[in-house]
Amino acid sequence: MGDTKSGFSIERRGLDLRFRAVALTSREWLAQDYVRVRLSGADLDGFDSLGSDDHMRLFFPTGPVGSVEELRASPSREYTPLAWGDDWLEVEFAVHGDDGVAAPWAANAPIGSSIGVGGPRGSAVLTGLPGSWFLAGDETAIPAIRRFAGLIPEGAAARIVIETVAASGNVPLDAPVEVEWLHRGTAPAGSALIELLAGLSEDDVVGEDPFVFIAAEQSIVRPGRALLERWGVDTGRAIVKGYWKRGEAEYHAPH
Repeated sequence: MGDTKSGFSIERRGLDLRFRAVALTSREWLAQDYVRVRLSGADLDGFDSLGSDDHMRLFFPTGPVGSVEELRASPSREYTPLAWGDDWLEVEFAVHGDDGVAAPWAANAPIGSSIGVGGPRGSAVLTGLPGSWFLAGDETAIPAIRRFAGLIPEGAAARIVIETVAASGNVPLDAPVEVEWLHRGTAPAGSALIELLAGLSEDDVVGEDPFVFIAAEQSIVRPGRALLERWGVDTGRAIVKGYWKRGEAEYHAPH
C-alpha cells in the first residue's frame, strides 16, 4: 500500500506568514461543550489554508490593547481553520471547564472582541486520490476531520471515528459515511480511541491504498503509528500527531 504507484501523496507547501487583527462577530453552539465562532475583518483578505490539517495561532488579549505589538504579545493557542472568505474566518473550539485562555474566550467573549490570527505558515496538502480513508481523532481534531471528510468521494471506502466525553458532545458532521462516536466518560482523553486502535488488526484495514489521519492527545501517537505498521501504511503517506499534551497548555502540535 505504500508503493510509488500510489494515487496520492502528501506534499509540504509553505505559506507567507502574516498576522491579522480580527473581531468576533458570531457564535454558534453545536453541542453542549463545542462552539463555532466567526471572526471578521479586512485583514483576512488573502487568508488561505491549503491543507485540511493546517494550524494557525490565535492570540487572546486579556484586556484592551493599543497596538499590534501588544496583540502579538498576548497568550496564544493553535487551531485549525475551518472555513473562510474574503473578510471572515470560522473556527471551532472544544470547551471543557474554564481553564486556559482560548476556550473561555470562545464561550464568553462579547461580540466585537478583538483577537489576532497568525498563519498558517505551512501546509501538508493531500494531492491525488486515496483508495480509502481512515479518519480518527478527539474533539480537537473535528475541524480537520470535517475538512478531510469533504474530500472523500461518494461511495469510497471510509471510516470516521471521533472520541468525545459523552453523547452530548456529538456534533453535526457532513460525511459520506456515518461517523462512529466513542465516549470516554471520566476516563483520560484519548483512552477510548487508543482502545479502538489497539483492537484493529491487519484484516481491519479500511480498504486499498488508504489515507490515515489520526490526531488527539499526545498519547495517541504510539498506538497510531503501531496501526500504520500493522496496515502496511508508509508514515510519509499518513498523518498521526498529538494535537495537544495533557498538562502542557503551551504545547505546539507538529506541522
